[in-house]
Amino acid sequence: MKIKPDLSFWKLWNLSFGFFGVQIAYALQSANVSRIFTTIGADPHDLSYFWILPPLMGLLVQPIVGMMSDRTWNRFGRRLPYLIFGATIAVVVMCLLPNAGSFQFTVASAILFGLIALMLLDTSINMAMQPFKMLVGDMVNEKQKGLAYSIQSFLCNAGSVVGYIFPICLGWIGMKNTAPSGVVPPTVIWSFYIGAAILLICVVYSLLKIKEWPPHVYNEYNGGENAAKEKTPGVISLLKNAPSTFWSVGLVQFFCWFAFLFLWTYTTNTVALNAFDTPATENIVGIKDGDKTYASKNLLIGDSVLIVSHGHALVEGIKADGAFYPASTVVINGNDTIVKDHKITNDESGIAKAKFGNQISNVKSLNVDGKAIENCSDVSVVDYLSRIQGPFNLTEAAIVVQGADGKLSIEDATTHQISDAAKCSFATNTVLNSATPQYNDAGNWVGLLYAIQALGSVVWAILLPKFRSRKLSYSLSLLLAGIGFIMLAFISNQYLLFIAFILIGCGWAAMLAWPFTILTNSLTGGNIGAYLGLFNCTICVPQIIAALAGGWILSSLSNPGEIAPEYLMIVVAGISIIIGSVCVFFIKEKNSAKTAPVETPLESENI
Repeated sequence: MKIKPDLSFWKLWNLSFGFFGVQIAYALQSANVSRIFTTIGADPHDLSYFWILPPLMGLLVQPIVGMMSDRTWNRFGRRLPYLIFGATIAVVVMCLLPNAGSFQFTVASAILFGLIALMLLDTSINMAMQPFKMLVGDMVNEKQKGLAYSIQSFLCNAGSVVGYIFPICLGWIGMKNTAPSGVVPPTVIWSFYIGAAILLICVVYSLLKIKEWPPHVYNEYNGGENAAKEKTPGVISLLKNAPSTFWSVGLVQFFCWFAFLFLWTYTTNTVALNAFDTPATENIVGIKDGDKTYASKNLLIGDSVLIVSHGHALVEGIKADGAFYPASTVVINGNDTIVKDHKITNDESGIAKAKFGNQISNVKSLNVDGKAIENCSDVSVVDYLSRIQGPFNLTEAAIVVQGADGKLSIEDATTHQISDAAKCSFATNTVLNSATPQYNDAGNWVGLLYAIQALGSVVWAILLPKFRSRKLSYSLSLLLAGIGFIMLAFISNQYLLFIAFILIGCGWAAMLAWPFTILTNSLTGGNIGAYLGLFNCTICVPQIIAALAGGWILSSLSNPGEIAPEYLMIVVAGISIIIGSVCVFFIKEKNSAKTAPVETPLESENI
């Protein structure tokens, strides 16, 4: 087998440059997914479930791409065909995902659209990411691999920082950071557009600059003359023959990635509540009839009159000086519309202009559906439920679409007989108001915090090789991260949050560096691509478990009707990663000699 030739710095750079665009996409996804789904109307208790798809796709895609690319040869190359296909889909989906709330969908349809887009985005980026990792193994000799992975690490962190700060930078230059209720702000939408453009440029650059070796040359340098003839071992066989280090490192990985899934899921709302004093709003989750609760965000009287739409009670009319007036649109003081299309409107801060049953102050003139009302000294809006008397039919509808002709289209409807309307009341929960400037400022700030984490990770990665004990540095890094998680849960000063994320960055640096170093020291043979793909399972599986458990844990910690204590989920994450720091000492390395870590995007935000 021939020794691979030394490559110039710029050839090493070209092999990994596409990672810059890939990491921008991952950064935008990890920092904004919870914000997007919260904005379009997702319940906080359901947020973790939306994070199941990304690691599930990574679990499926990474091993498949790893094993298939080990055996792929065609006119486009060995690894590059996967880059072309994955990046093309990623660019398109990046333009669609942040617009989930902009297409006039119902909440349920918008969430479904967002889920499909998220699934496609993560699948495609996973597919685009694999080639860059494998190209270094294919074409770089052992002497230069440290430099090659350092370049890849630099581009990985640089892309992360750029992606994280896009929304806040666009806000600083004057782009609007708020939008109507249910719509994602322009700062986020345009961040995804710009990220998609950069990803496309990076991929085109890579295709122009990277020239993969043809099969006969590859085989000469990698000892793979007979690889094409060999049968690829099955997954079960690979796992059965995996070194013990694979499993012990995987145990540490479980607690680390479990924690980071909670970080990505619950940080935005935690920061919005603690550090930005985001106001709360009340959502209707159903109607109580005595001991029974009919839970639905869309409720009708009979099968035709919508009284609750997407978790908000509709206005039947308005009371003025004791008299009731049916109303679709209500304007006060000449030009201030407080009710439109039976819905209470919000002010510029995203706060409702009126509240059912409360007197509206400073009303000097009143206009109801184009008709002026003279007596307007005591004005309040009235919902449908409070006006119903006696028995009625209550219909729950999973999807309610207001057609162009004014008729309702109802699907999955269930009707209940209610004996006495006087015994009924709205079942509500309290959530942060995602339409307010405070919430969206917090969302942008979280991106900056993640950028601080990435920068802290770079600095700490430089210090890691200076520790005499690899296990000590690994364990200490995770312990510091655990302290950072717990600090994040309770800090109320937005600038002090920098300290928490610098500590979290220490753990992130170790997670990127040591697992790869320890694992590769224990691997031999010609299936490194397959093993690297399978190693990704130690990242994806704990995230899937965390996503499934998150809603249940948060519900068990919540009090009915109150804001979900998402900060406690960050505490749970901190405890998890501290447990991971203890598990480091269970690792038995094949090569106990001190080895400098190679920080690699193998595990970079594989959500």
